[in-house]
Amino acid sequence: MARIRGPVTSVLALTLGTALSLTGCGSENTPSSSSSSSSEAKPGGTNEGAPVVVATTSWEGAFAKAAGARDVKVIVPESVQHAPDYDPKPSDLAAVAGADFVLYAPFEPYAAKFKEAAGSNARLVEVDLDNDADKAKAEVTRLGKMFGTEEAAAKWITSFDTEYATLQKDLKAAWPDGKAPTVVAQMFSTWSAKMAGANLVGTYGPEAVTAKQLSDLSKKRPQLVLDNVHMTTGKVLPDSGAHQVEIVNYPAEDLDLLAVYRNAATAVEKAMASS
Repeated sequence: MARIRGPVTSVLALTLGTALSLTGCGSENTPSSSSSSSSEAKPGGTNEGAPVVVATTSWEGAFAKAAGARDVKVIVPESVQHAPDYDPKPSDLAAVAGADFVLYAPFEPYAAKFKEAAGSNARLVEVDLDNDADKAKAEVTRLGKMFGTEEAAAKWITSFDTEYATLQKDLKAAWPDGKAPTVVAQMFSTWSAKMAGANLVGTYGPEAVTAKQLSDLSKKRPQLVLDNVHMTTGKVLPDSGAHQVEIVNYPAEDLDLLAVYRNAATAVEKAMASS
């Protein structure tokens, strides 16, 4: 999915192991053991029984918050445009010492090194980062069950369903001439096409678009190009007359996952008004 950097060095792992032996052991926030074979894990955090979660990026962090986690620490700053290129600092990886769960995505080259370097009791959880509505709800439900916060996760999903339906209704009302727009989308932005009820006629990426792809996509005569701001390769169809929309997948620092859908809907609606 993304360019993979090399593994964290053994020197860094040794440094972290030493640091954590001084700071992690005997701490009040040292997590309790959790079994990787169990579908649920008992939280060891002190936030009134809620789990302490460390998330590699704001995307995983927003899923955790939606699922009911209240104590969420994000490692990669939201300002980093391409998260897989981030180089974790020892202090970043040391954060797992007090975590019950560490959330990561498989395409993040540094993620698997958290537990190895820290040697903590945190449970590593691979998150399916996809803003497709159905997949997002399934992931929030899964995390809620894992965290023991099923009620909070279900409440969030109810709010999500209400808002998502409203966004879909508003986008449909904004279709040019009352017809679903034709679009091409970067493969990790197709969820926004689905939300808009658009006619998806082609996809591209994550690699750079080739000359043949440009030719093929241009022949589709799309009205919109739904790009991925985190993996953009610039203007995709510069001479086609299609409006390019920059879709943001990662939530902001407040970890509000719903805001990602609102912002995408606003951007797509504005582009449709100009097409």
